[in-house]
Amino acid sequence: MVGWLLLYASAVGAQGPASIFPPIGIAFPLVADIKPDNRAPLVINIEDAVGRSASQNAGAAPVDVRRITLQQAQQLAATASNPLERLGELQVEAARQHRLGVKSLYFPNVSTQFVNIHFNDPLGEVLTVRRPLIGQFASVPVNVLQQDQTVVNVLAAQPITPLLSVRQLVRIARADENVARAKAGLPVTELAGRVENNYFDLLIAQRELLGAGADTKRLQARSVTAITAGVVRVSDQQTESIGAEKSLVLAASRVKELTTSLNELLGLPEGTRLELVPPDTVVENLTLRDVTAKATAASADLVEAEMTAVKARAGSRLAKMEYIPAVAVLGGYVHQTTVSYIPQNNWYLGFEATYTLFNAGKRERGVKEADLQAQAAELGVELTRAKTASNVKSSFYELERSRELYQLARRMVSAGRAIEANYVSDGQDGNAARAKLDAELFRAELQYRQAYTRVKTLMGEK
Repeated sequence: MVGWLLLYASAVGAQGPASIFPPIGIAFPLVADIKPDNRAPLVINIEDAVGRSASQNAGAAPVDVRRITLQQAQQLAATASNPLERLGELQVEAARQHRLGVKSLYFPNVSTQFVNIHFNDPLGEVLTVRRPLIGQFASVPVNVLQQDQTVVNVLAAQPITPLLSVRQLVRIARADENVARAKAGLPVTELAGRVENNYFDLLIAQRELLGAGADTKRLQARSVTAITAGVVRVSDQQTESIGAEKSLVLAASRVKELTTSLNELLGLPEGTRLELVPPDTVVENLTLRDVTAKATAASADLVEAEMTAVKARAGSRLAKMEYIPAVAVLGGYVHQTTVSYIPQNNWYLGFEATYTLFNAGKRERGVKEADLQAQAAELGVELTRAKTASNVKSSFYELERSRELYQLARRMVSAGRAIEANYVSDGQDGNAARAKLDAELFRAELQYRQAYTRVKTLMGEK
């Protein structure tokens, strides 16, 4: 049976107007067993916990409560934050298109030009001859360049020696694509981790609120008995009651804050009350050797460092190719009406070669710079590999430590049953003790899951 916990801060806020603390509603089950499949909900009413009359909230409208598991919460968050996944896909596709664009440089480049010019006057008499009989010169109006000129040129150029440079550029582009693929799932993984942290924080805060309510109820019952018997003064008892109610209000505020944050991550309407189902226990059988092997092969940082080294080596080869002349084969078709004494339509074929004879040592400095960058990138790979191995060891040992602490917390919950039986036999409410033990259990489980997530991230698992 699931118990709903409905809290109105105004019911416990004795230090100010009720309007200062808007009503918030939460609902959750209480862990009753250490076994994941036997975690039964506990029924408790916050009005009973704080000793208030339920009639104070009789006019409150009922609010729907959404029961949700951790897996469902992560799926909702992934759906609500689909742009994060889309962002990774776009980055990978952009890197792929860049690589294909660079690869197209292997093929000929075909271009065309069109020119049409009209001069306002003929371009002049350019042919002059001497008359043999009279010894004078005569000018003949012959236009070598036409007054109306049209030129159409279609050119195809196939690079020859630059193909060696294109090969290195393709390697650089492919390295960038590999880095984008390695990082594509990181935003989604980070989102799932944020949802898990918020989920467990809310579970812990709900248990702390339940414990604070039970403490307030027990304190009020004890104070009534003590004041009636004249054991303590009313002023002393009021101080204790105010302190207990302060703890209750702070716990309620924490629950409201975390509920709002989780609703935003899940894309749920503001004010949605959540009943969080305690997740099943994590089951993992990882060894340090397996984790190290997978992390070495799939670590995003290591992949990025290796691809940086690939790009640096390609850049070094590119710098050396500055010493090679750029040779290209040219061919095309030209139609012209500019010069009248040559054919209007022509086909042509040839080659072009360019080479820089002197640039004040820039080539030499570029080659040395590229070589140094390649050496630095290789060293960066070794440092990243060592850092990854160190992170794997520390994360794995943290996983083992958090696993043992979680198992100890489960044993404490099991032992807490005997404590609860003692509370009941003494006529006191054992819900506070149970809620505190549950909170410690969830806190230990959260640390365990966080350590496990870090290890999976190092292994490249999403």
